[in-house]
Amino acid sequence: MLAKRLGLSINSSRPLGKWSPDDETSLEAWYQNAVGITLNGSDVSQWDDSSTNSHDMIQGTAAEQPAYSGGVLTFDGTDDNLASTQISLAGEFTVGISGDFTGVNNRTIIGDDDAVTEFIKLKSTSILTVRVAPGNVDFTLSSGTFGDGYLVITRDGSDNINAYYNGVSISAAQNRPNTVKIDNIGYSRSAGYYTGTIREVQIYSSTSADLTSNVNSRLSSL
Repeated sequence: MLAKRLGLSINSSRPLGKWSPDDETSLEAWYQNAVGITLNGSDVSQWDDSSTNSHDMIQGTAAEQPAYSGGVLTFDGTDDNLASTQISLAGEFTVGISGDFTGVNNRTIIGDDDAVTEFIKLKSTSILTVRVAPGNVDFTLSSGTFGDGYLVITRDGSDNINAYYNGVSISAAQNRPNTVKIDNIGYSRSAGYYTGTIREVQIYSSTSADLTSNVNSRLSSL
């Protein structure tokens, strides 16, 4: 079945003063909710990068394409994933992800498919793992479990990584230098395929209190 392009685009006439990810010069990639989706039937064959860097996420194999409905991509945990050109974050970064993480256990959300380095995975229903080779850092919820919501992960100029769930810090910052590599949504070689949904992913090569606040605010509205 031939793929068809959804008639969706960024609204260039957003209200005066309203923040958008593409206001940021450090925006590396933006997989925008319900925008830039190419469908193969009811499955996603491509999710365009709404930044200017053309890191489009693509899956040419029909059986490995995540399902799509109402702005939500659903990954089956077996082989669904989307791959892009390499995104490398050598210093500061901010990453935001909106989705339903209910019941996810030891599954990569975004990662790297050509190395043994996943970036973000849910180690359990209450532990978020960020891997920056050669090791992992874990962030454990003080109570409850991950569900339908949003995650924001940042690293500052001193290599301190912080993680937030639904706008609340998960646990204390942890220090981890070295380059983070991302070229996949839904898979990494060392932690397998993601089971769950994703509405939006934002990736920046900077961090600040204002940026973190703006990313949280946008993701909370999806």
